[in-house]
Amino acid sequence: MKRSETPHGGRGSSRAMPSLRRSRAKKAGLPAESLVYTGDRSGGAVRISIIDYDEKTVVEQERATVEQCIPFRDKPTVTWLNIEGVHDAAVLEQLGECFGLHRLVIEDIMNTDQRPKTEDFGEYLYIVLRMLSPVPGNGVVSEQISLILGRNFVLSFQDGIEGDVFNPIRERIRAGKGRLRKLGADHLAYALLDAIVDNYFVALEQFGEKVDRAEDRLIEDPTESTARAIYGLKRELLLLHKAVWPVRELVGALARHDSDLISQAAVPYFRDVYDHIVQVIDTVEIFREILSEMIGIYLSSISNKLNAVMKVLTIIATIFMPLTFIAGVYGMNFKHMPELEWRYGYFFIWLVMISIGVGMYFYFRRRKWM
Repeated sequence: MKRSETPHGGRGSSRAMPSLRRSRAKKAGLPAESLVYTGDRSGGAVRISIIDYDEKTVVEQERATVEQCIPFRDKPTVTWLNIEGVHDAAVLEQLGECFGLHRLVIEDIMNTDQRPKTEDFGEYLYIVLRMLSPVPGNGVVSEQISLILGRNFVLSFQDGIEGDVFNPIRERIRAGKGRLRKLGADHLAYALLDAIVDNYFVALEQFGEKVDRAEDRLIEDPTESTARAIYGLKRELLLLHKAVWPVRELVGALARHDSDLISQAAVPYFRDVYDHIVQVIDTVEIFREILSEMIGIYLSSISNKLNAVMKVLTIIATIFMPLTFIAGVYGMNFKHMPELEWRYGYFFIWLVMISIGVGMYFYFRRRKWM
C-alpha cells in the first residue's frame, strides 16, 4: 500500500441528461439477476480507488484490483471504495462476492436508469440516486450513483463522467478536517449523499440563469424560437424532477433510523440532508410554475400581436367601406345619372371620399381605437 497525496483525477466521457424514454431493450425477456449493462459507455477498464482511514491514519490507493480490495473487507477502519465504470459484469461479480452483495443488487447497479431508492439487506444498505453536474454551455449531465453502506465500508459505483462532487470529501479525509475521520462508515455515506444533494443547488442555479435569459427574451421579443427554448427548458425540468423527487423518500427512510447500520449520532445529519432535498424540490416546483406562466405569457403575447394586426386591418376595412360604396355607386353604367354630366363631379367625389376617410380616422383616434 502507499500513502497518496494526489488529488482525484478525471473521469470518463460525459453524457447529457438522459431521455425520458430510455431504451430497456437490452433486458427484454431476460430473467431476473441477468447482469446486463444498460448505459451508454462503450468500453474501457473499470477503475477502483481505495481510501482507508481512521482518526490517525489514511491509506489511499488508485487503480486497485479486486484482489487488493479483499483485505479491507474485515478491517476495523473505515474503507471507501469508489468504482468508476459499471459495464464490466465480471469485475462487479467479483466485488459482489468479496463484500457479500446480492446478485440483484449487482443487476441494479448495472441498470443505469434506476429510480432513486434505498433497500435494506441486513448486512448492508443499497442506495441509488442520480448525481447532477452542470456543464457550462452543455446544460446538466446526469449520472447514476450507487452506494453500498456496510458496517465498516462504503462502496460507490459511478458509470463514469468527467469529475464528480466527491473531491471535497477526499480532501477532508486527507487533511483530517472536521469530524469525518472520527466517525464511522454511516457518516461517510451521509457526506457522500450531502455532496450529491448540495450539488443539486448548483445545477438548479445554472438552470435558473437559463430561465432568466429565456424570460428576458420572452418580454423583449416573443418569437417562435423563444417558445422552443421554453419548451426545451420544460423538458429539462421534467428530467430534473425525475432525478430529485424520489430522493426525498430515500433520505427520509435513512433519517428514520430503521437500520442498525446507521447510528443514532448520524440521524441528525441525514435529517439535514432531508431538509436540503425538500428545498431542492420546492425550487423545482417554483421553476415549473414559472415555465408554465412563461408559456401562458407567450401565448398571450402572440394573441395580442394577432389582435393588434386584426384591429389595424379592421380599421382599414372600416374606413374603406363607405369609400367602396361610393365608388361602386358611381361605377354603375346607368345612362341617366345626374352627377356624371357635372363638370366638377369627379373632383367633388374625391373631396367627399377624402373627407370621409380623414374624418373616420380622427374619430377612431379620439375613441382610442387605434
